[in-house]
Amino acid sequence: MTFAENLLRLRTERKLKQAELAQQAGIGLRAYQTYERGQREPTLSTLVALADYYDLTLDELVGRQR
Repeated sequence: MTFAENLLRLRTERKLKQAELAQQAGIGLRAYQTYERGQREPTLSTLVALADYYDLTLDELVGRQR
């Protein structure tokens, strides 16, 4: 599963709007939308904010498996 797919899954499972997530991460809505579409990758600080919001590790957030 890609990061974009995981981001979309996490948001929809929790029935959140993109605008809510963007605000929680301290980024603009358009920036968040590009992450969810896989068009851009977020900065480390944005990844940390999203992981903190979802209470996940960075590995879990980006879908990294061993």
